[in-house]
This record gives sequence, structure tokens and C-alpha cells, in this order.
Amino acid sequence: MWTLFVSLFVFGLYCTAVVFSVRAAQTARTPQGAVGWVVFLLSAPMIGVPAYLFLGHHRFRGYRIARRESERVVEGIKTFADFSRPDPQKMRINPRPFEALAHLPVSRGNGAELLIDGDATFASIFEAIDAAESYILIQFYIVRDDALGQQLQQKLIAAAQRGVHVRFMTDRVGSYGLPDSYIAKMRDEGIDVAAPREQRGPNFRFQLNYRNHRKTVIVDGETGFIGGHNVGVEYLGQSPRFGRWRDTHIKMTGHIVRQLQLIFTEDWHWARDEDLIDQLDWAGSESEQDMNALLVATGPGDETETGSMLFFSAIAGAKERVWIASPYFVPDIDIMSALQHAALRGVDVRILVPEVIDHRLPWLAAFAYFDEIRECGVKVLRYTDGFLHQKAFVVDDTLAAVGTTNLDNRSFRLNFEAMALFFDERAAKAVSDMLETDFGNSYELTRRLPQQPVHIRYGAPLARLVAPIL
Repeated sequence: MWTLFVSLFVFGLYCTAVVFSVRAAQTARTPQGAVGWVVFLLSAPMIGVPAYLFLGHHRFRGYRIARRESERVVEGIKTFADFSRPDPQKMRINPRPFEALAHLPVSRGNGAELLIDGDATFASIFEAIDAAESYILIQFYIVRDDALGQQLQQKLIAAAQRGVHVRFMTDRVGSYGLPDSYIAKMRDEGIDVAAPREQRGPNFRFQLNYRNHRKTVIVDGETGFIGGHNVGVEYLGQSPRFGRWRDTHIKMTGHIVRQLQLIFTEDWHWARDEDLIDQLDWAGSESEQDMNALLVATGPGDETETGSMLFFSAIAGAKERVWIASPYFVPDIDIMSALQHAALRGVDVRILVPEVIDHRLPWLAAFAYFDEIRECGVKVLRYTDGFLHQKAFVVDDTLAAVGTTNLDNRSFRLNFEAMALFFDERAAKAVSDMLETDFGNSYELTRRLPQQPVHIRYGAPLARLVAPIL
């Protein structure tokens, strides 16, 4: 009887492996990925089948949003864009690829203020929360119940007590350590919470690889924030392990805030099955800075590779320079080719990454890519003044971006992300000045992989094998 059970189990396992192999061959993004999964599934089904259940998908087809409702806002934004179209003379890079990815138009009338590091970021966010009159929409990937998390909680409770409608959301994986008491206290004070353990998804056992990595704050539909900071004292540079935490957020005003608000409403609808469209302000005002801007949200629910295409479009549009800061460098083939081609045509391409280790596997995997891009003229700079966590890039003197997207496969295909793009010389100068200061706290990588210490020399190629899921 036992022998029969084992035989049936093994037979079923191999049948499942064959089915998954066919699916992998049909859906894998690259031939290499398809071959890798097929070989893995058929040669080691005991390991391959569970691995494919968790890691073998790059489309989150269950992500259903209130599309019919949100389309009303999209159409309204597009209609209003007819009256807020950018001056073509000020658009020295083609916006059409970015607009196609965002499904939204670039508009003028926007403002931006760079917030460098945690103190500046949370001082500005708390100031906006204290000034809120109608509502606050707030979402972070990680929220900790430490001094900073408690300060945020107190600010939100104070806002709720004076009649502001506060909606709070975080990611189940990122905030797995957040105690229920933190959520309960806010609810007791009238805050509307999309609690991580109660959300519809992505939280099913085979969907935990998908994360909502966005960090969003919107106040009254007038002021918006996005960037790399989460809520924890380490983001203020108070971690004994990391020391200084180098990160960047951006404060926004104008039409781009309504675009960011639209993304929040879709995330909220997924988490709570509640439509906020008619409860929020979509009129808003323009900024005197009058910048051209666009909010590009990407994720595994998209039909195209929006995360990768965002960076590809920026790199392909560069004529003089493209500088990118990211805590992780695990690019796909398309981004590798774009970086190499840009450098070969004479563009000043620089990649700024941390010297300090946050997550060891992606840190190691990056070394397997550095030699290839450096041979084409790309400069790799390693930041040494603490841990660098910002996600930003600048193209020529025409485009600057700050947001949540890392230069890696996880951000491109498994995370829900967002980047604020400003098509403006002033924004480009602000980001380039910031990055030049960071370059001054970095050194240029010159050693090739065979010259690295043993653990990097042998660890990097092994880490690269799992690059698609890092």
C-alpha cells in the first residue's frame, strides 16, 4: 500500500512538473528563462514544483482594480491635460514612451522639492500631516513600531481627532513585524486602516513574492510625497548596523499629485474592495514652478514590462548623460544592452550603488554584471558614507526621476512601484547636484571580478543564477 502511494505521488509530481514546464515555455520572458525552468522542473521536480508555485510567475493576474470607476478619473485627467499641455519647446526628450507606460499624459503646472535623507523627509511629511484639512492618504512598504513609527501614529491620530479622514495602508510582507496593537490603536482613534493581514492580496500563499513597494503620502489632493524612505528609525540614520542612511524623497504639488492619488485609490480598492473616487478632491491647483511632470506606476499586474521599459526609455533617450542611483543592480538583458549602447555612443553613464551590504544575494549578484558594462565605458561608483537606498536618475538636463523603483528584476516584475518624472531643467539640476555630492562620497570600481576577494569571485556568478527573483 505504501509503495503504491509513493508511486502515485511520484507520478503525480512528474505530471505536474510536465504541466508547469509547458506553462514556463509559454510564459517565460526569455528563452534562457524558459530553458532554465524546464530543466529545473524535469530534473528535480521535488524542488522545482514548489519553487515554480512561488516564483515562476511574473504576472499578477489577480490584481483587479476598480477600472470602470478609475477610468472616469483617467479621462478627466486626460481632458484637463488638453488645457495643461507642456510647451513643446521645453520638452527636449520624447515623452510618448513614458505616457504610454503611465496611461496618463505629461502636464505642466507641477512643483517639486527634493528631500534629502530622513530628517528632511519626515519633517516635511509631518508638517503636511499637521496642516491637513480634509483627508490624508498614506502608504508605506515598511512601518515599524519604533520611535519614528510611533511619532507617525501620533501625528495621524491627532489629524483624525480634528476631523481629517485618514486612510492608512502598508504591505503585508514589508510590515510583517508590525504588531496588531499598532493597527488597533489607530482604528480606535477613527483612522481607516487597510490592515496587512486583512487585505485581499497579494497575500495568498503563492502570491507572497509580489510586494506593494510604494511609499506614498497625499494630503488633501494638493501635496504628495514619494521616494525611498520607509517608516523606521534606520531611515533616520539611527541603525547601529548601517549608520548613515542615504535616501531621497520628493515633495510634489500640482497635477502629478492627482496622478499619484489615482494610484493610491487603485491600491486601496484592491486592499479593501472600496471605491474612493467620489470621496476625494480631483480638482486641485497648479504650482508656480510650472514644471512638466508625470507619475509612472508599474507592477506585475501590467500587460507589458513597464518597470524595465521605464528605465529603457530613459536610457535610450539620453544624449549626454544618464546617472542612476539604486541600492541594487540586478538588471535584465534589455537594461544591460541599453546601458552598454548608451556608453558606446558617448553618453556619460554612471551607476551609483552602495558599498555597504543590505541584502547579500543582490549585493553579490551585482558584481557579475559590473565587468560587462564597464567594458563599454559605464562608470560604476560605490557609495561609502553609510548605506545608499535612494532610487533616482537624471537624463541630460531634461529629465529627473525620484521614486521607489530599484534597478533590479524584483522592482521591474514582482513589485508594485512608482516613479515621479519631471521634464524640467531645474529638477534635473537639483537631482544632478545631489548625485554629484554622492559621487564625492564614493569611489569608482576598477577591479574586475577575477580580482575580487574569493567570496565575491565565486559568490557573484552563483547569486546571478537567481537574479530573476532577487
